[in-house]
Amino acid sequence: MIKRRMLAATVAGVGLMMTLAACGDSDDVFDEGGDGGDGDTAAEASGELTVGGANFTEMNIMKEMYAALLEDAGFTVDIQAVDNREIYLPAVESGEIDIVPEYAATFAEFVNAQINGADAPQDSPIATTDAQETVDAARPLAEEIGLDILEPAEAASQNAFAVSQEFADQNDLTTLSDLGELGEPITLAAVEECPDRPFCEPGLEEVYGIDIVDPPLALGFSTTQTKQAVQRGDAQLGLVGTTDGTLEQFGLVLLEDDQQLQLADNLVPVVNTDTAGDDAVAEALQPLTETLTTEDLAALNAQVDAERQQPADVAVAYLEEKGLL
Repeated sequence: MIKRRMLAATVAGVGLMMTLAACGDSDDVFDEGGDGGDGDTAAEASGELTVGGANFTEMNIMKEMYAALLEDAGFTVDIQAVDNREIYLPAVESGEIDIVPEYAATFAEFVNAQINGADAPQDSPIATTDAQETVDAARPLAEEIGLDILEPAEAASQNAFAVSQEFADQNDLTTLSDLGELGEPITLAAVEECPDRPFCEPGLEEVYGIDIVDPPLALGFSTTQTKQAVQRGDAQLGLVGTTDGTLEQFGLVLLEDDQQLQLADNLVPVVNTDTAGDDAVAEALQPLTETLTTEDLAALNAQVDAERQQPADVAVAYLEEKGLL
């Protein structure tokens, strides 16, 4: 039986290196088939594992899918919900938590800062727009703190920018390049820090030539307020997430990041090498890695955020539908 509990811990005086990747709607803010591995692996898998990670919709769903696959492979699994990366990464390093779902680029720069100093992500970044390249660059750094990064999924939870369907239809917009070529001043609803973040306002202006009206509306990341502002026309563009499952409810569509402004924040399992670094764990999770898409993850988020289903129910239903359980 899968157990669920909260990790009680606090961290003082530590600021976020990068925010956790897109987390769906919040006002406060992998080969088909198989059973997670071949029969021999499932028979050999045993022992207790703890799956942990941040406490928001997307991560709660991912933790439940990891746990279900590992339990199906023969492990006894405990789930921990943790407030943020600064708390759960030390727990993974110590072995209190064995496995976490992570975001490739964000995690890569987090360990870059941890190993090479706080200025390393700016001075010597290792994350790129290619998920495998990013993971390969981060693995040696993760190994220094006793962690292993498994293979990344196609599913990516990244910053994204949405317009209303009406605005897109009127101006024949499908990409951010299309918006830049429109040549109109654009009001952006986003986070307060957007003017200072290279993947937000500066990137939109420098990479796509979009004329952002200053200051952007500080309404938050993928919040209801941001989406309503775009829906009403108070803003033409809103900062959301690629896996936000509620955009359709607001009549919004994503514009393709066709020049790859955003880094590769693909979903990837990170494990404690000593406690969860064996082949049975990797083989249990690999089918999900090979199956999960960004569109799938957005739909799963919508089932929880919009339809008020439970993450555990949504996770198991998806795995069963895809023949992974």
